[in-house]
Amino acid sequence: MTSDDLDPARRADVLDRLERYYDAVPRTAARAEDFGSLTLFVRDGPGWPYYARPTLGRAETVSADDVRRVRARQREAGVPESFEWVAETTPGLRVAVEGAGLVVREHPLMVLAAESPDPGPEPVTRERADGVVVRTLGPDDPALPGALAVPHLAFAAPGTGVGNAGVAELAALVREQAGDGSLEQSAARLRAGLTRVVAALADGAALCAGQHQPVGRVSEIVGVGTLPSARRRGLGGAVTAALVADARSLGVDTVFLSAGDEDVARIYAGLGFRQVATALIAEPPE
Repeated sequence: MTSDDLDPARRADVLDRLERYYDAVPRTAARAEDFGSLTLFVRDGPGWPYYARPTLGRAETVSADDVRRVRARQREAGVPESFEWVAETTPGLRVAVEGAGLVVREHPLMVLAAESPDPGPEPVTRERADGVVVRTLGPDDPALPGALAVPHLAFAAPGTGVGNAGVAELAALVREQAGDGSLEQSAARLRAGLTRVVAALADGAALCAGQHQPVGRVSEIVGVGTLPSARRRGLGGAVTAALVADARSLGVDTVFLSAGDEDVARIYAGLGFRQVATALIAEPPE
């Protein structure tokens, strides 16, 4: 299912559901600040920072000055100057953010095809031939700290090639993050059903992990990252497939994600995801 495979009404319905999701999910962990045609989400407490995005239901033209006002507030609040939106839904925003000095990156926005096999309602726990166990984690699971930390190491070494960071570096990062409140906040979200976590584990250590965040019948798969030293073993695909199965078991019928690049998009396409639009992220130049 590519954007060309969807009839206009179906595509509009999918994009509308995604827009409502993008507006709803930050509100569970952040405060929303109204800037007219833009809304800034500022996270309360530790965790991945949020972004500014087009205000739901407002179709006004966004100007470069509007973007500059939000950037000034982001600097004041000490949060990243980041904007995220869907190109096909708000096509005029790119001109405004580039006019305000930001650099725009494109990411394939992919939705799980409706014809993808339903994995059924069973809990997700699977031991692979190499001894790696892929399973969902609860709020008190001893593997949770590592599962929350591994994407940080993964994203610090972008790409799909095997890297140096391994289990020792993961253990050091877990120790560094202890006491910063992020584990407690994530555990609380797990208990509330706001976040679900899946990890690929070897001897209790997280080699790969990811999350999905259900809101009604829609959920986004986020933060799938593999420990650089454990890449090229199919762990990212295994974790993503397990996240899909978990989402389906909760009654979610729209599962989507943003791929980091075209190479990653090809991996997700093999799991049944199809590009329906382009997700845009704007940030200051390095």
